[in-house]
Amino acid sequence: MANKRKIINDPVFGFLSIPNELIFDVLQHPYVQRLSRIRQLGLSYLVYPGAMHSRFGHSLGAMHLMQEAIQSLRLKDVEITAEEETAAMIAILLHDIGHGPFSHVLEHTIVDGVSHEDISLLMMLRINEDLRFGIYDFKFGNKPLDMAIAIFKNEYPKHFLHQLISSQLDVDRMDYLCRDSFFTGVQEGRVASERLLKMLDVRDDRLVVQVKGIYSVEKFLVARRLMYWQVYLHKTSVAAEQHLIKILSRAKELARGGVPNGHPGQEPLLFCSPALHYFLYQNVTFDKFSPMSEALEQYALLDDNDVLSAIKAWISSEDKVLSVLSKSFVNRQLFRGELLAEPLTEAQKQALNKEFAAALGVSETDAAYLWSEHVSTSNTYSEKADTIDILYSDGTVRDIAEASEILDLASLTRKPEKRYLFKYRVEC
Repeated sequence: MANKRKIINDPVFGFLSIPNELIFDVLQHPYVQRLSRIRQLGLSYLVYPGAMHSRFGHSLGAMHLMQEAIQSLRLKDVEITAEEETAAMIAILLHDIGHGPFSHVLEHTIVDGVSHEDISLLMMLRINEDLRFGIYDFKFGNKPLDMAIAIFKNEYPKHFLHQLISSQLDVDRMDYLCRDSFFTGVQEGRVASERLLKMLDVRDDRLVVQVKGIYSVEKFLVARRLMYWQVYLHKTSVAAEQHLIKILSRAKELARGGVPNGHPGQEPLLFCSPALHYFLYQNVTFDKFSPMSEALEQYALLDDNDVLSAIKAWISSEDKVLSVLSKSFVNRQLFRGELLAEPLTEAQKQALNKEFAAALGVSETDAAYLWSEHVSTSNTYSEKADTIDILYSDGTVRDIAEASEILDLASLTRKPEKRYLFKYRVEC
């Protein structure tokens, strides 16, 4: 039998270990390997050229931090069995498995009413089915991923294990802040993940942070806010995403219009991979998805390469709108963005359509693909979600929003918005 206890050299955290055969087999599943073909930061490489890292690397890093967190909690006499440790590591490893190419772009274009969270769970169920006949040293129930799925869905009795996966201070956020900071070169996003993990404890089945770690929590929250506005919601990154959404939306409209000349059996009007063709030419809604469905299989074949190769081919499309959008995207002549003080009026929207219709010789209806109004928003902390609780030496627990001396509740929970008008550069 091949050795499945591997060591991986990660540029952010150093050597990461794969501790058992089950985790190795999960990593080898095609659904997981697909993540290596999807960029973690979508189109942010157009702003930060080093941001070419994959969702696979992020998942590995988060799994490593989960292992570190569990080891830290055990030192504080928190009972976590070997089976629970493996299940929690698998749950965090698979937490992002349902992401499509370029993050949330597909959720707004070629699939209808389907979120990546929905897809993640379906893929976990499918992997669970595929691995059910394996021989492992762990007893998780009827199938090897039963416990991992229960933790992921917050249905496992130990709630704190779910908090390590999804909360306001989870290992997912710790990894992506460290990793994205590393690859973009934005040092403001670097957080003290090692110290945060060592300060974790559990009280009443909830994660808490020892008071000695309060400054690290404050730094974590500040870093998250800075990374959102400096990287994740950078104006050029958002412009590129809106540009891509318009391309895919136009392609979808053309595909739904039928085959060339109205004769079934001819080649599709649009060049694309079979997986992308499946979603462009069909109305794929959530009811078509199940763990064993064709929709899920086709979705699992989609990655960044499908979209980028199609857009390169669409430069030569006979449809002028799709052609000019694709050409400007490939050549990085992205939508130009400007801040708006107020939402666009109907008169302003009509004026934009007339402007682009005249400039490019297209109809006013088609001209609507050449601009976009978008609101970017993010909050640092939500008092309604699982709070970040600080544990004091006398045993009392306080929310970080109350405990912090430098961050008040208003600044933490405020949800600033930036409204933009993004539009095609006519000079392209």
